[in-house]
This record gives sequence, structure tokens and C-alpha cells, in this order.
Amino acid sequence: MNASIYGVGTSMFGRQPHLSDVSLVQQAVTEAFEDAEIDRVDAVFAGTVFGVTGTIQRCLQTLGIVGIPIVTVENACATGSTALFEAVHAVESGRYENVLCLGLETMTTHFAGPITPAYNDSEGAAGLAMPGIYGLAASRYGHLYDVDLDDLALVAVKNRAHGSLNPRAQHGRQVTVEDVLGSRMVAEPLTLLQCCDISDAAAAAVVGPKRNSKRDISVLATELQSGKLWDHRSNHPWGFELMQSVAEDAWKKAGLGPGDMDLFEVHDAFTIGEVTATEALGLAPLGQGLELVKTGHTKLGGKQPVNPSGGLLSRGHALGATGLAQIAEAVWQLRGEAGARQVDNARTAAVETMGGGAAGIDGNGCVITILGA
Repeated sequence: MNASIYGVGTSMFGRQPHLSDVSLVQQAVTEAFEDAEIDRVDAVFAGTVFGVTGTIQRCLQTLGIVGIPIVTVENACATGSTALFEAVHAVESGRYENVLCLGLETMTTHFAGPITPAYNDSEGAAGLAMPGIYGLAASRYGHLYDVDLDDLALVAVKNRAHGSLNPRAQHGRQVTVEDVLGSRMVAEPLTLLQCCDISDAAAAAVVGPKRNSKRDISVLATELQSGKLWDHRSNHPWGFELMQSVAEDAWKKAGLGPGDMDLFEVHDAFTIGEVTATEALGLAPLGQGLELVKTGHTKLGGKQPVNPSGGLLSRGHALGATGLAQIAEAVWQLRGEAGARQVDNARTAAVETMGGGAAGIDGNGCVITILGA
């Protein structure tokens, strides 16, 4: 591919009802423009899941970004990653030159608790919120592979430790296995500290054709699919087959495999999410994802750190911003700019974002992006 990420930026993540969506966007976009060393773009691909009509244009006008194509996308948790996917392919095709990708969410204005699927989906009609869906996935995983589901707590411990090194993360306190398992049960077997938190944030990236800059990060592949029909023919936990299918396309496009990656940022909205993602991406055999955590393979200092940012479990999950925050972390890592959480000699990274919520299919959409320094 011939597209590069010139610059990235994010706001802080957290419950920030005192900050407007305009303020969050200004922080992220200003940082991304300064990082990219540009002052204009030809188009914008932006995403928000729960924002009202015109939210993106309303925010961008305060930065003077007007009079150009602004396209708003929504793909559940994969919204920001989908904006990047569209921007990269727009650059590749020559449709636009410099493109701004933006993701935004102000969750605290919409939710006091967990997100519930739409009322006209079977899960929503039954009151089955996302923690319940992932709790069922964890139970299915335990049944399939006969693993001790208490070990899922190790994912939260690892990612909270990583997040303690991330000054932009919502949760910077380290926790123990006892803390995680002793926290309130939310959706068996998932306790409170195994669930991500709602968050307010914005994240941005500037994409363009390859240029003569050592700081630019090459997009080696970016692939998107929506889930197939989800029915009795699948033996895997929800979302696995979608992630696996997208990963196969991404590895083929990049000409690389999971063993070639120095780090991963994956969608750990719940602890089980990281485990199934690492298996779907081919980093571990089926049923062996927890072994990666138990042996230290995926922690900072291990062979292939997963979620050095702290992931959604520590950074927080502002739906529209999450995918681009993952991209920002990968860019900082590949430049050697990640500070105390820097992965040694990082040259390649994979980013996976899973969007769920629509009943009847194996996920709204999944985006996997492979980056190289």
C-alpha cells in the first residue's frame, strides 16, 4: 500500500462531562495537525456512534475545517477504525491527498451504565446489555476449551499495569488478581474490573501518500468486513469468525503474519475479548490465548506485548474514538515515542477493533490494520 499516517492526536480519556465535544475534538485534531506538520486537509472521514446529527461538522467548524467533503461513518466500536479504512483507500485511489480521520464520543451524556443493544434487536428486547453478551462468550469459551475462567483476571491485571504508564488513560491504578475477582460480579464470569468503562474522548489521525519523512508510519494493510449470519453452524464464541476472516485478509495483504508483529493493540472491551482476539489473529492456537498472558508473552517486556496502551480496560472506551486511539498508540510505539510503556525496537504493529451490537450477525464490523515503521 502507498498510504502513510503523518500524525496522530488524542484527548485524555475518562468521564469528562465538564468537557464539550468541541473541546475534545479541538485537542485531538490540533495535536494531529501539529504532529503531521500540515495545516490543511482535502477531506475528512469521521465517526461517532451516539452523537447527534451534525456533531462532526459542528465541532470541525471551530477549527476552520469547512468547505471540504466531510463524511461521517458509524460502525459501533469499530467506527474510528472504519474512518481510517476509508481514508487510506481514498488516498490509495488518488481521490484525495491529505485526509483527516476523526473519532469522537461523549458517553457520559448518554449513559449512566452499560450500553444496551437496540430495542428492536432480540438482545435489546431481552434487556441483554453488552456485558451479558461477552459473559456468554466467556462461558462458551470455558466450555469449549475447559479452561479456568478465573485466569481471565490476568488480562485485567496486565492491562491495568500497562495503563498505569499511560498518562492519557482513564484508569491508572494497578490491580491484583484478588482485586479483579473480588470486584462486583457484572455478568458471570465477568466481574466489574473485567469490563471497560464508558468514556469521553476524541482521537485523530492524518493520512496521506508516502512522503520523505522518517516519522511517517506506513499502512501495510487495512481490512474491513461485517459479520456473517450468526447461527447454530458456528461453534466459536461470538465475533471469533469475523475477526479471523479479517485477519486472514490483512496478513495476506501485508505479506506478513502474526509472528512478524512486535506489538498488538486489540479490542479488550472485556477480558475475554483480548483472549479471543489473539487467537483469531493467529497469535495463539484455539484455547491457548490465556497461556500468552500467563507466560508473560503479551506483557510489556514480553516477546509480543498486547495492549501496551492499557487497552480499553484501562484507557477507557469512548466508542467512536477507540479505534483511532489504538492507531495513535501504535504510531507512538513505532516511532519510539511511547515513554515508560515503550516496546523495545518496535517496527511492526497490528491493530484490531471489533464492533458489535446488531443481533443476527457475527459483529457489525471488524477492522484490522497492519502498520510498519
